[in-house]
Amino acid sequence: MPDTIAAAPAVTPADAATVVARLVGDRAGDWDRAGRLPAEVVRELNAAGLLAPQIPTGYGGPGWSSLDSGEFTARVGSLCSSLRSVMTSQGMAAWAVERLADRAQARSLLPRLAATDTAAVAFTEPQAGSDLSAMTTTVTVTGDTLRLDGHKVWVTAADHADLLLTFARLGDQAAVVVVPRATPGVRVRRRAEPLGCRAAGHADVWFDAVRLPTSSLLGAGGQSMSLLVTTALSYGRISVAWGCVGILRACLTAAVEHAGSRHQFGRPLAHHQLVARHLADLWSAEQVATRVCEHASRCWDTGSPDMVTATVLAKYVSARHAARAAADAVQVLASAGAVDGHRVARAYRDAKLMEIIEGSTEMCQLMLADHVVNRR
Repeated sequence: MPDTIAAAPAVTPADAATVVARLVGDRAGDWDRAGRLPAEVVRELNAAGLLAPQIPTGYGGPGWSSLDSGEFTARVGSLCSSLRSVMTSQGMAAWAVERLADRAQARSLLPRLAATDTAAVAFTEPQAGSDLSAMTTTVTVTGDTLRLDGHKVWVTAADHADLLLTFARLGDQAAVVVVPRATPGVRVRRRAEPLGCRAAGHADVWFDAVRLPTSSLLGAGGQSMSLLVTTALSYGRISVAWGCVGILRACLTAAVEHAGSRHQFGRPLAHHQLVARHLADLWSAEQVATRVCEHASRCWDTGSPDMVTATVLAKYVSARHAARAAADAVQVLASAGAVDGHRVARAYRDAKLMEIIEGSTEMCQLMLADHVVNRR
């Protein structure tokens, strides 16, 4: 157990839902079109401990279970996937610190991530996406100083971040370097008009002879790349999966409201069988995604050996269902939903991105297939 650190004021999941509803309201469409989240919204959520609510109370966080955190993530995802993406980034960073940092690093970093500093996690490079073994960003150590050189792309929340947790090669092994954004040699350039989650602060980041103390290496570095990636991506995948549940709920609500209130040929759209089919598929998809995410979160909360596989399954199922269901919702709303900024139009773009990030659909299929073959 960590030494006791003053915890943030207790916030319950019910309180959190009220806070995020007030902060987001009906502004997510405007944020999406502008391509930016208001800094004050991110700061207020962080000050309440809600960007990474699984940070333990001993480090100043709320200490929520994965199940409570997941339901809250779904709530945020139903309102604004860009804001949910920033939460995912913060949670990944906190989870990596909690699992990889030494005691002093954890005591320094986790209270900051629980209340004041925002963080982004930098994996992807121009030639290293799913195949992170192709990573070329390097860290070299001389005495008590390290040097970081490289180029990362599509770093979620980097445009909002105070800290950049950067994955790099350290000789024949790998390391995570905690880089303050203001460090000389760091350059961040926002990605303009991404397909989805447009306000999430996606950016490319360059590290040009960045020099930091060796204490910036989580756990002194020298770990295997597979360990580092699995540690961070597991949190990212379950967070994205719960975010997809939120997308599904938003699409279902919008489709039911429209189909129940709009009349065609003398009766509500919902009473036309081919429209009713879409509503049934939407509800079924939401139910399936919710159950598979609940299972994955229970595996996290109980320390089940099935946690990694359950997380991959949750991400795979939820993202695929969200992408299909968002298309169904646009079909039901037709021209009413085919407007930039409308929640189902936004969901259509956001959901497709969920099939790519934190392990593409194809990579999830390969991992699940390996699991099936190897357990026989």
